[in-house]
Amino acid sequence: MSELRKRKPSSTNTPSSSAPKPPVPPPIPFDSESIISESEPVPVPVPASKQKNKPKSDKTQETGGAKKWSCVDSCCWLIGVICTVWWVLLFSYNAMPASIPQYVTEAIAGPMPDPPGVKLHKEGLKAKHPVVFVPGIVTGGLELWEGHQCAEGLFRKRLWGGTFGEVYKRPLCWVEHMSMDNETGLDPPGVRVRPVTGLVAADYFAPGYFVWAVLIANLARIGYEEKNMYMAAYDWRISFQNTEVRDQTLSRIKSNIELMVSTNGGKKVVVIPHSMGVLYFLHFMKWVEAPVPMGGGGGPDWCAKHIKALINIGGPFLGVPKAVAGLFSAEAKDVAVARSIAPGVLDSDFLGQTTLRHVMRMTRTWDATMSLIPKGGDTIWGGLDWSPEEGSVCPPDKEEYSNGINYGRMISFGNDIAEAPATEIDQTDFRDAEKGDNIAHSNGSCGDTWTEYHEMGWRGIKAVADYKVYTAGSLVDLLSFVAPKMMQRGSAHHSYGIADDLDDPKYQHYKYWSNPLETKLPNAPEMEIFSLYGVGLPTERAYVYKLAQSAECYIPFQIDTSVNNGTCLKDGVYLVNGDETVPVLSAGFMCAKGWNGKTRFNPAGIKTYIREYVHAPPSNLLEGRGTQSGAHVDIMGNFALIEDVIRIAAGATGDEIGGNQVHTDIFKWSERIKLKL
Repeated sequence: MSELRKRKPSSTNTPSSSAPKPPVPPPIPFDSESIISESEPVPVPVPASKQKNKPKSDKTQETGGAKKWSCVDSCCWLIGVICTVWWVLLFSYNAMPASIPQYVTEAIAGPMPDPPGVKLHKEGLKAKHPVVFVPGIVTGGLELWEGHQCAEGLFRKRLWGGTFGEVYKRPLCWVEHMSMDNETGLDPPGVRVRPVTGLVAADYFAPGYFVWAVLIANLARIGYEEKNMYMAAYDWRISFQNTEVRDQTLSRIKSNIELMVSTNGGKKVVVIPHSMGVLYFLHFMKWVEAPVPMGGGGGPDWCAKHIKALINIGGPFLGVPKAVAGLFSAEAKDVAVARSIAPGVLDSDFLGQTTLRHVMRMTRTWDATMSLIPKGGDTIWGGLDWSPEEGSVCPPDKEEYSNGINYGRMISFGNDIAEAPATEIDQTDFRDAEKGDNIAHSNGSCGDTWTEYHEMGWRGIKAVADYKVYTAGSLVDLLSFVAPKMMQRGSAHHSYGIADDLDDPKYQHYKYWSNPLETKLPNAPEMEIFSLYGVGLPTERAYVYKLAQSAECYIPFQIDTSVNNGTCLKDGVYLVNGDETVPVLSAGFMCAKGWNGKTRFNPAGIKTYIREYVHAPPSNLLEGRGTQSGAHVDIMGNFALIEDVIRIAAGATGDEIGGNQVHTDIFKWSERIKLKL
């Protein structure tokens, strides 16, 4: 036991005897100042090299190391949450069986009705007449065939329609390629943008946003397919006659219609134009019967032999006031409101672009837009002291009437001018006013945003404002004053008057062919013409303007969004009944009066019908854009309209589908218009 007690501990348990001992610090001398309070932290010595970089104050230490939450963090967090929720919902929607969304919709809104194609197929309807679709402005796809260096890799990619990805990736390059030559109205050098062909040209405007797709799908339910359906795609930017000059589009339409008639047992076609396509097909019907080289040489009975019915959807027969606002100030109601809410976005440089000026520069090269300028002057649209729609209901409020509102004053500088008696308005004629005393910046100083406004000068701008009020009769002169180059091109292809004598040889020129007030319908007494359009939506009719604040290369006029008065006047825009784009007067007048019976505009007495569809919004979000919409584009998914179209294509006449279906005072308004018939 004694030996065990004397044994040394192992080296793993005790330090080696050879290890150096730590030095013993010298004793600290007693000093009252060296006594450290227990409540104070013990200072840690910092090396001199680090003391130089040490900040004078450290807010992070003061706040206990927590980072302050900023506004940017909140915005990023919110965007992240929205994107995450959106993608989760999108994934869930696409992952779930197709029956679940239908089940949820039916649980909320009740059983969904059968689509028109299914319903009519059950009734035994079959495909009969070949169908031709004529798309309107902006709804047809355009693709690139030749471009500049900035458009590398975009060959045959869509510049218009689809995802519009190139607008965000290279916006200035996109504007450059979508613009036409300012002198010729055709392609600028080194650029070729052409319409997409086939049914895909306008079935969807963008992913998920249908145009013709719903109608095509329902026609397919009763037996239609691509051999008896044809999309008459065309470049909606250029003038109607130039689509033939550049692309031979009118000749292609003629050939395809002839082929469809011959391969379908001689059955005539049913033509369905939408929006500006209505005017385009009016031009076609005159072109196809006119002798070559100006026309197609089909002869005076071509339409009678090949067309069973013309079903116009949302047709701006007499133009739209909205087109004037777009050409005058690159605005419409929604743009004007956005401009007033966030003026810095649209009025100044935004991501390197002067947005509205680029829009104006581009759209003013699109000659087809000038076909939408109101036609018929004061005779149709009213003057300083009258308008056909006066006293009508202002939608959507069915109890407010437009008493005292003069829609004939399409542009008024100031609300006091819009409401003043005609005898108290002192106008100074602008037509011979001198331009100059510049705001005038040269083309070079304004760069890519140069427009014709920069040649007007202060005197020109003041002359426009001093005229105070413009009716339909003076709008063409106004646009010719502020944009002479644009209107010089436009006046060579379009006309806006009323013919005194339709037998005058001058009306054989193509510039008159898209104006129903300066042409005759074809000699086709068995043909039927329908005008189908939505009602019950506030639609732009007249505007209150003001001078814009002066700036470098600016647009001098803008809608005065501060002016409001009930539902008839909102944000500087006077509203009437329509489909949000085309007023009822423009869509319905020709079938209500101009072509009704045998008139000088309809010498063959072609039967005409009006079918109005009252707008009803979707009952829930799952219903999408709705099945009872009367909006200008959404009406293409209106079940009642689709059913009417299918019945006509299957052989029904206008009387067999119920004749006229009218919910507005279009016949009353038409009677107020004193037009020689």
